[in-house]
Amino acid sequence: MYAGMVDEYYGKRTQPANDGMYKQILKDLVRMTVLAEHTQFHQVFARILFIWSMRRPASTYVQGMNDLVTPYFIVYLSEYCTVDVDSSDRLRLRGEPPNDSELASIEADCYWSLSALLDTIQENFVFPQPGIQQNVLALRKIIQRVDGDLDSHLERHDVEYLQFAFRWMNNLLMREIPLRCIIRLWDTYHSEVDGFSHFHLYVCAAFLLRFSRDLKRESDFQGLMLMLQDLPTHQWGDEEVTLLLAEAFKLKSWFADAPNHLDKAIHS
Repeated sequence: MYAGMVDEYYGKRTQPANDGMYKQILKDLVRMTVLAEHTQFHQVFARILFIWSMRRPASTYVQGMNDLVTPYFIVYLSEYCTVDVDSSDRLRLRGEPPNDSELASIEADCYWSLSALLDTIQENFVFPQPGIQQNVLALRKIIQRVDGDLDSHLERHDVEYLQFAFRWMNNLLMREIPLRCIIRLWDTYHSEVDGFSHFHLYVCAAFLLRFSRDLKRESDFQGLMLMLQDLPTHQWGDEEVTLLLAEAFKLKSWFADAPNHLDKAIHS
């Protein structure tokens, strides 16, 4: 079925109506660290993203969507060869790379996995991205309830949540946490009901709270934004992700499992 969609849609990438989108996809792929030494995989990602966009014209492709293919690609690729991802998110392959047939299977699996994921958060990718706007608002309300001092500190220095948390919602923390940790994190998301559309909010809240003390030491807008855009997670591993998830589950039990509590927080 996926092969049929490739035949139906991929040839349309050079049409004037689609050319701009396809070129943007290719530009974004060139910037991806994980593919820096494996340009042979660019066309796999490009086909997945272009075909998804052609089949979802209301949503279409937005920058950052390319990152969301990566965890699935790594997992499915590891079925055929030994895969290592270093602390800089560079992909290393050991052994024979997948043959054309195996790579086609990986591509199809990635497409269906990405489609299933994006279907749960489609409001994040419909202009003007209302899903992200709502989640950023909800994030602030949670922080106000749990760590009012941090919220006041950010407000005092004119830091708006949208300035840093938009990326957290748009990229599902792909640019904040090492890829090896993202795979562990997403494994939990897949085991949760509404893991990507709902539980992710509490993970983001736990993530921000994790650095509350350090952020409060920053005394101006520039210092806060520099830290928020490059939080010290480069050496994170399973232990840090486990602690992050534990805190997120605790927040979820306070808010999501008491929906009136969260509703009042958001609308207060």
